[in-house]
Amino acid sequence: MSRVNYRFQDKFDLPTFLIATALTFLGLLAIYSATRSTVAEHSNYIKQAISWGVAFVIFVVVVALPIRWLRVVAWPSYALTLIGLVLVLFIGKVTGGQKCWIHLGPLSVQPSEFAKFSTVLVLATFLSRHQTDIDNMKDISVTLLLGMLPVGLIMLEPDLGSSFVFFGILLAMLYWRGVSSFGLFFVLSPGVVAISALFGTTYLIIVLVLSAVLLIFFRKDIFLSGSIFAVNLSAGFFVDNVYNILSPHQKKRIATFVDPDSDPLGAGYNSLQARIAIGSGGFWGKGFLSGNQTQLHFIPAQWTDFIFCVIGEEFGFIGSSVVVVLYIVMFIRILKVALMVKDEFYSLVIIGILSIYVGHFIINLGMAIGLLPVIGIPLPFVSYGGTSLILNMLMLAVVLNIYRSLRDFS
Repeated sequence: MSRVNYRFQDKFDLPTFLIATALTFLGLLAIYSATRSTVAEHSNYIKQAISWGVAFVIFVVVVALPIRWLRVVAWPSYALTLIGLVLVLFIGKVTGGQKCWIHLGPLSVQPSEFAKFSTVLVLATFLSRHQTDIDNMKDISVTLLLGMLPVGLIMLEPDLGSSFVFFGILLAMLYWRGVSSFGLFFVLSPGVVAISALFGTTYLIIVLVLSAVLLIFFRKDIFLSGSIFAVNLSAGFFVDNVYNILSPHQKKRIATFVDPDSDPLGAGYNSLQARIAIGSGGFWGKGFLSGNQTQLHFIPAQWTDFIFCVIGEEFGFIGSSVVVVLYIVMFIRILKVALMVKDEFYSLVIIGILSIYVGHFIINLGMAIGLLPVIGIPLPFVSYGGTSLILNMLMLAVVLNIYRSLRDFS
């Protein structure tokens, strides 16, 4: 019996699968609680349950496939998702000020979700090539182009939340590949300068001065250092143009993040009510189906991006802590698989997937407790959303498929 168990554990990472299943089950409970008051809203619970069934079938199929399929589909899937991101700009349905969805009869597909995974595959393919020099500015620039091309299309929707996740994917995969400190600076500095510009001219000048000091510290040639500083300067001065692309409600969300108390009844309403809901749950919570904020719908569409507030209010600090611990354990187990894999391509794929999970987790919880702006990011496996749930299960299946094939890499 022990030999059989050993073989099963060697082929299938059951604990990680059970954690994902537990998170999905908790999500279904929270969605049920948040939608049970009306028939129209309760249909979202039914849709999520059906999506879980579809996602599970996809999970089983992907886990059983030969692992080499990942390399084969990398570039075709990337091209298809780029086409999908272009199509959504023309035929997508506007929801909440964003044009993110393509409706195919009764089905709705969000191309930006699948673009995250296809970008991970294509970046892993490029970065794992023998001829790729990660400290060469040309190869880093190609990496940035591959990672940022989907972001440019997503910003036209505009979907600010998904764009942030792509930055996390890029940084995580470059770091894992072994990029130098200067390479990380090259990738990070324009974004940091752009964000500083949102807080005012003083912050922009301080960050630009620090950028110049770091360029002197790295002691690169004058042409390269000057070019990078020019890019940073451009990022700071042109952030207003990017800001103007955003929809009015997204601008208000950013303004509320910079000054949380500027609009407590408008853009800051959801964030304020979310904190009230989580805080009112106390240590033990108010009990399942007994949360005032949840049952009285103080937070609109709480079953989506603010699902953690339902858990915080009805299951309290204990329930919230259990959810956080489950995520952390799952992240650690996925990281261990990445460390065990000898093939660089598959290791990079796992790190890319992990960065998506971690990015969603940090941003969603940051929104719920008021530490980050409300930018519309679902909590993996827990929030309502068929496309998101299917993608999360697909990526988990890829991780477990690689785990199953570990001996093939040794």
